[in-house]
Amino acid sequence: MNKSVRELTILMPCLNEAATVGQCVRKARRFLETAGIQGEVLVADNGSTDQSQKLAADAGARVIAVPTRGYGAALLEGIAKAQGRYIIMGDADDSYDFSNLGLFIEQLRAGFPLVIGNRFKGGILPGAMPPLHRYLGNPVLSFIGRLFFRVQVRDFHCGLRGFARDEILALNLQTLGMEFASELVVKAALAGYRIAEVPTTLSPDGRGRPPHLRSWRDGWRHLRFLLLLAPQWLYLYPGLALLLVGLLGTALLIPGPISLGAVTLDIHSMLYFGIAAGLGMQMCFASVFAGAFGARLGIFPKHRLPTWITKSFSLERGLLLGAFLFLLGISAAIYTLVFWQSMGFGNLNASQLMRIAIPSGVLMTLGVQVGLASFFFAFIEFIGIAPAKNGDRR
Repeated sequence: MNKSVRELTILMPCLNEAATVGQCVRKARRFLETAGIQGEVLVADNGSTDQSQKLAADAGARVIAVPTRGYGAALLEGIAKAQGRYIIMGDADDSYDFSNLGLFIEQLRAGFPLVIGNRFKGGILPGAMPPLHRYLGNPVLSFIGRLFFRVQVRDFHCGLRGFARDEILALNLQTLGMEFASELVVKAALAGYRIAEVPTTLSPDGRGRPPHLRSWRDGWRHLRFLLLLAPQWLYLYPGLALLLVGLLGTALLIPGPISLGAVTLDIHSMLYFGIAAGLGMQMCFASVFAGAFGARLGIFPKHRLPTWITKSFSLERGLLLGAFLFLLGISAAIYTLVFWQSMGFGNLNASQLMRIAIPSGVLMTLGVQVGLASFFFAFIEFIGIAPAKNGDRR
C-alpha cells in the first residue's frame, strides 16, 4: 500500500464525463468532510477527450491516467494506486449520490470485506434504468450468480460498492471490461468473504449522451464470466444428467422396444441414448479438469472435487476402470460376431443385432474416455497444476 495511508478512497472510473464528474467529486469531498473521514477522491481517467481530467482535478480529485481501455482496467489501476484502507467505487455520471455513503463505511468498519449497493431496495428513479436491464438483465444475471456461487446478493451489477483494499487485491482480479463487476462479487464469494448489501438509490445519469454499456454485448460477457467460473454448472451437472439418462435409456432398450403411449422407443432411440452417455462422460471430465486448474491457481479455494480426485483416483485405477469398460464392450462385440457366424454370416435381424452392438460401442467409448482422461489428469499433476497428494514431492 502507498505510504500515505488514509481510511477511505472514493474511486470513480471516468471516460468523457465532463458534464458530471465535477459534481460527483464535490459530493464525494463533501461526504468526507461531513463524516470527518481522512480520505481522498481518486478519478481513474480512461482517456477522456472532453476536459474531464481538468474538471475533476479542479473539483479536488486526484486524477490518474489509465491508458488501457475498459471499465475494469480503469478500476484495477485505481485500486492499485488508491491510498485508502477502504475503497468505495462508483460511476462518475451522477447516477449515484456520493454525498450519502454512510451505510457503506459503516459496514466496512464492521468488518465486511465487500459491501454492495442494492438499487432495487434503495429505489430506481424514473428513467434511471432501461426496462430491459431492470426486468430482465439484472434479475436474471443476479439469480444465476446466486445459484452458481451461493451468495445472497440481490443486485449483482450495482456500480456503487465498497471494499477493503488489501482483501480485494488478494483476489487477483483480471477482467478489463464491464464483467469486472461480476468478477469482483464471484471471486469474493469463492474466497469466502462476507458480503453486505445496503439500499442505494439510482438516479438518471446526467451525461447527456448514450452510456458506455452495451446491453447484449456486455450482458453476454457477464454471463460468459459466470459460466467460466462455475464448471460444475457448465459441465458437471448437465454432464451427469446426460450420462445417467443415456446409460439408463440404453439399458432399458436392450430387451426390446418400449412403448410410451403413441410413441415407441427402439434401436434408433438407443443410438441417441448412447451418444448422450458419451457426451455426458466427456462433460464430467471437463468439469474435473477445469476444477483442477482453478484450484491450483487459487480461483476455486472451496472446490473440493479435484482434491477428492487426487486422493482417491490415480492413473492406475483409472486405467483399470477404463480397461474394464472397454473389455466389456469388446466382449459384447465378439458376442455379436459369434452370433453372426452361427447364422453363416448371412442376413441378420438389424433390430436384434443393434441391441448388442450399440451398448458395446457405448462401453468401449466410455472405457477409452476414462483411460485417456486418467492420463491427462496424471499429466497435469506431473506439471504441478493439480493439488499434490499427501506425501508427494516434486
